[in-house]
Amino acid sequence: MDDSTQNLAKAGRQQKRKFPNNDQGGALGKKSRVGTELALVKLPAHGYPLEHPFNKDGYRYILAEPDPHAPFRQEFDESADWAGKPIPGWLYRVLSPNAVLIALHDRAPQLKVSEDRLAVTGDKGYCMARCTHYVTRGCWYWEATVEEMPEGSACRLGWGQEYANLQAPLGYDKFGYSWRSRKGTRFHESHGKHYSDGYGVGDTLGFMIVLPESNPAGHIPSTFKDRPLVKFKSHLYYEEKDKVTETLKSLKVLPGSKIYFFKNGVCQGEAFTDMYGGAYYPAISVHKSATISVNFGPNFKHPEVEEQFKCKAMQGRVEEMICEQTMADMMYFTENDGKLRLDTYSL
Repeated sequence: MDDSTQNLAKAGRQQKRKFPNNDQGGALGKKSRVGTELALVKLPAHGYPLEHPFNKDGYRYILAEPDPHAPFRQEFDESADWAGKPIPGWLYRVLSPNAVLIALHDRAPQLKVSEDRLAVTGDKGYCMARCTHYVTRGCWYWEATVEEMPEGSACRLGWGQEYANLQAPLGYDKFGYSWRSRKGTRFHESHGKHYSDGYGVGDTLGFMIVLPESNPAGHIPSTFKDRPLVKFKSHLYYEEKDKVTETLKSLKVLPGSKIYFFKNGVCQGEAFTDMYGGAYYPAISVHKSATISVNFGPNFKHPEVEEQFKCKAMQGRVEEMICEQTMADMMYFTENDGKLRLDTYSL
């Protein structure tokens, strides 16, 4: 075990683990010193590395970028004694996508995502992908269109929380609420109930969620600046361990929360009410080789839904989440100023 691995273990990872194998390959490399070389690695047009660790096996990975506003950054950058030392997480920040897209890292690896990250195709059994942004309060809407649905294939679409199982259909557990193409069944906790007629190729589906202000999910997200950083294919990621068991125990019904589904602009009625409180992502689960395209706004195929129900396009979450993340980082710097000074000048 080399020095960098030992230091990484001290930073919070007590057991040596391997990244899951995936179609894009790769393994963890040694951590390098803080510097500009990581900032110079260009991202593709859609803003995410083509080779990346997946959220899997009890761990989640959040892409990081150098934080130009981090205090004492110059002192760290100029340090000549970085060999074998862990990189302080507070020198970096969460990279916030500039558009709502299908998350490349937050999906089952067997799903194929289009180059523009606005369509996904299945492979064999049911598995799922989440989008890059979530909502915690207010009335929000997104659309999906069934592009291809060969015989025997199907999909379940809707809303899911961060711990909804990626290797299962949406609605399999307590964290997801879905609408199935076959027979129009709605699903939650693997219980299917009749909801509407089914849907198929050419149909555009709408997904609206209403979350009241009483939602326990906070306005301010986690800063991640106190988490360990790991390097993967020339990029740094914050590593966070899943808290599925704790989250399940803390789930509480959120009175007044609702989900509505739409087929070609026509509301199919209230699908779910009084769901569990938390943060919800647009989510797509696909069985076999069906292909689903998504539209997070602002130009929907059925804008009449926005007008009638006064809901907001998911694309509106982009600027909001950047502001929320910035506030979380500012609060971290304010609360930890003394500790950061000690860390800096102890080099």
